[in-house]
Amino acid sequence: MANLLPDPEPRPRRYTIVSVDDHLIEPPDLFEGRMPKALADQAPRVVETDEGAEMWLYEGNHYPNVGLNAVVGRPQDEWSMEPARFDEMRRGCWDIHERIRDMDIGGIQASLNFPSLLAGFAGTVFSRSKDPELGLACVRAWNDWHRDVWAGTYPERIIPLQIPWLRDPVVAADEIRANAGRGFRAVSFAENPANVGLPSVHTDHWDPFLRACEETETVVCLHTGSSAWTAATSPGAPLELLTTLFPANALASAADWVWARIPLRFPGIKVAMAEGGIGWVPMLLDRLDYVVHHSAQQGGVWDGPLLPSEALQRNFWFCTIDDPSTIELRDRIGIDHIMLESDYPHADSTWPDTQLVVEQRIGKLPAAEVRKLTYENASRLFRHAVVPEAA
Repeated sequence: MANLLPDPEPRPRRYTIVSVDDHLIEPPDLFEGRMPKALADQAPRVVETDEGAEMWLYEGNHYPNVGLNAVVGRPQDEWSMEPARFDEMRRGCWDIHERIRDMDIGGIQASLNFPSLLAGFAGTVFSRSKDPELGLACVRAWNDWHRDVWAGTYPERIIPLQIPWLRDPVVAADEIRANAGRGFRAVSFAENPANVGLPSVHTDHWDPFLRACEETETVVCLHTGSSAWTAATSPGAPLELLTTLFPANALASAADWVWARIPLRFPGIKVAMAEGGIGWVPMLLDRLDYVVHHSAQQGGVWDGPLLPSEALQRNFWFCTIDDPSTIELRDRIGIDHIMLESDYPHADSTWPDTQLVVEQRIGKLPAAEVRKLTYENASRLFRHAVVPEAA
């Protein structure tokens, strides 16, 4: 049985903070009453293993709640990759009322929450279901729960985020338009669809989906790890290498999407990189333009009215959890396109000391810039009204 630490004292609030990268752990009752009657008995359900662990069971496969995905409130010497039971997690991981209480403790005004391993960060688990009808029903049930319970219970505190149906871009586009009408502001998409056996972003396969996102102003969120790719390819490499290289995911994904000419073909699209930091952005800006002026001169694909770096700065947004060196380059990146994350309840999370980290990293910047970074940029991008708590 894991130990849970006592509740920390609420942190003093100096800043209004919107975190654009947190996570939820799907609760055991998520699918109850949300599946078509004919498919209800095939819905994902939580089962207990012989070893006493709790896991999701779906289409004969087990999906554990990996310990490091829900470690807030636990002693650090008990953090592990072992499957965690719900009673071994802080309730804020999966109970929306307790999540809001934890947001209050940490001084987080509003939050965008990504899925966990059951759905995959971009709904990839459901989209590769053996039964497509069942998979689509699970996607819709997940989104219904997120709208009605997770975001719907405290609409001023949670920014609605959906998972897509990756099996068919036309159906996915229909879902985006329908969900936009229900208040969803964002969709968590796969960084590199080709890595999970889907058509590449360098084809026109995804155009219906991307067009729907552009038309509805639905932000396309690309979360590190959402397509099961990592730059850590050395056999026997430790977990520390994988997490160290998270920014490499963001760099590779952003470059991929830029050279796929997505910003040129969909000039109004909004893409938010999640959990990749900002340290790589200045390097990519420089490299994009160097390439377009050198190796891409003969028969290059870039034929737009703006430079690749300008496309990156116009159509992409970036979030930082703790980039003390690169924040000095905020103007090069684009001060209006940088946002904050707390990554609750993961091991990287700044909770419950997010306010303190913000104070240490950006507290000495001009007040107008601090407001942009802490909440104004996120509020504008996700069209989520925020009442400032502090000047």
